[in-house]
Amino acid sequence: MSPLTGEVDQLQASLERRFRVMETRVEIGARSFVMRHPASAEELISDEDFERDERLPYWADIWPSARVLATRLLEEKGAGRSLVELGCGAGLASAAATVAGFDVTATDYYDDALRFARVNANRNAGRDITTRLFDWRDIPADIGRFDCVVASDVLYERAYGTLVAQTLATLLAPDGLALIADPGRIARDDFLRALGPLGLATARREDVGFEEGAIRQTITLFRIEPSTYAITP
Repeated sequence: MSPLTGEVDQLQASLERRFRVMETRVEIGARSFVMRHPASAEELISDEDFERDERLPYWADIWPSARVLATRLLEEKGAGRSLVELGCGAGLASAAATVAGFDVTATDYYDDALRFARVNANRNAGRDITTRLFDWRDIPADIGRFDCVVASDVLYERAYGTLVAQTLATLLAPDGLALIADPGRIARDDFLRALGPLGLATARREDVGFEEGAIRQTITLFRIEPSTYAITP
């Protein structure tokens, strides 16, 4: 057993002691991802966190937008390219990006989300990822820039439209691309309006239907690039 395998085994065991952990199997094309995550997001609600900044543990679920983003990432050639996921949650998109060959950094403002993301990347891709804890309001100065910035379903609060756009501008390399998957959340329009003044533009958008059980959603996948490289507004 390699030192890394032992470390990930210990991390997973620690999570299983602290949470009721369930496994969700996600089929993406011919590949099956087994995602470990808390069985109930409601059990993780903290009055203290909510009073501080209305924070809720959405990270604990595997959302449809994450599945759409992960599907798209598996089509990318990631070898030799860096990628950062914003609000990684349990890390499905980060795991898919790792499978695709990217050098992945997963970020969230929940420590436990990062722990699950690291376990899931290792279990599904057989490679380790970097994890960073930060809030979009306070991006670490040393994090650098990335060839690809991705996020799924992160525009669910009005303030996040501008914050996510500013974060893309801060983290995206001059010739990089961003992929944002969104099911029509409240901050989408604010996000899109904020891109132009930051030197970014939508190069492509694709609507993807998602159906599973009672869930029916249309997920829009936005490809965003520095405006010099953008094709259409």
